[in-house]
Amino acid sequence: MSHEDRLFGLYVHWPFCKAKCPYCDFNSHVSKQINFPAFQAGMLAEMRHLANRLEQPSRLCSIFFGGGTPSLMPPDLIAAIIAEAEQIFGFSTDIEITAEANPTSVEAAGLASFKSAGVNRVSLGIQALDPAQLHFLGREHSVTEALEALALVQTTFAKVSIDLIYGLPGQTLGSWQMTLQKLLELGLDHLSLYQLTIEAGTLFHTRWRRGDVLTGSDDLVADLFLMTNAIMEEAGLSAYEVSNYARNGHECQHNLNYWQAQDWLGIGPGAHSRFDYWGQRIGLVTRRSPKSWLEMTALNGHAIEVESLETPTGWASEMLMMGLRLKAGVDLDLIERKCGPRKLWLDLERLETHLNAGLVHFIQYQNSERLATTAGGRLLLNSLLADISR
Repeated sequence: MSHEDRLFGLYVHWPFCKAKCPYCDFNSHVSKQINFPAFQAGMLAEMRHLANRLEQPSRLCSIFFGGGTPSLMPPDLIAAIIAEAEQIFGFSTDIEITAEANPTSVEAAGLASFKSAGVNRVSLGIQALDPAQLHFLGREHSVTEALEALALVQTTFAKVSIDLIYGLPGQTLGSWQMTLQKLLELGLDHLSLYQLTIEAGTLFHTRWRRGDVLTGSDDLVADLFLMTNAIMEEAGLSAYEVSNYARNGHECQHNLNYWQAQDWLGIGPGAHSRFDYWGQRIGLVTRRSPKSWLEMTALNGHAIEVESLETPTGWASEMLMMGLRLKAGVDLDLIERKCGPRKLWLDLERLETHLNAGLVHFIQYQNSERLATTAGGRLLLNSLLADISR
């Protein structure tokens, strides 16, 4: 892939929330006092510093405001970051600019100012449409408030996505089916539907270690996954990635950057950057603590704490791990051109075993042959990746 063909995105991490959800392992913090001017100065400085690290900056095809809760950011801060990004990099004609938001009435109403600032896509973290499940997940909104916020956002933005979590204790196939059908009636073009996982460092992890049952059984979760795929496919929303469903043309461009192992810069506390530099893969990570991040950016113009140069094998593993999440799969020839002969990073014997078992297959996509998982393979994706990667 030529330099001009590569995708390039900017990720902006806003690390603050009103409350910490018990399942969340993201870098998020609760703070009543936030120095917004200092964060603006730090983010703009860090963006400029990272731009200077690039071999040849491309035009941005996406900006993603994640968190934390970006809908709590002042609109003028959003506008300043977008304006600086356009000044430094330039924008593609169809740039996607996404902001994550909680579905509360106050935050939904404020998103009109985000549109004026340049945001053109919103991802709402609804997570559940059942009062008991919302309480279990530690969410602050009600079902009614979530649906009202979604309706308001849909009148403001042409592109809207929602997040939901399934595989909760006590959840049934019937209740999840009703939730999906209710949402599909609202005409959504993109849904992110995630299985609940228990992550280290979360309140749920502490409870899980005490013996609390916090997820459905493995068999039930597998059935929920297969049913979800069938319902969404029938409704015209393809599972273009393991947990993401979209009508054609409504896929999340920024996340496609990640899954296709392309280039992005990350600014803000705990943000990651990954980009190719003269044939090598560079990884950067900024300081996680918001306070320390502010101090470092004020002193150095950036808060990069970790810098790594990926080995060819590590780079190949990244492309395999991310690409096999996609329905379109991964181009092994492309990996070979970047990382060397496939026998160095791919266990060909184990791959043949999984091909024969029907867990992976080769498909034609955009004039190239790609390795992709089947529906059965996606159920076993983590173990499959561990088995075929060297």
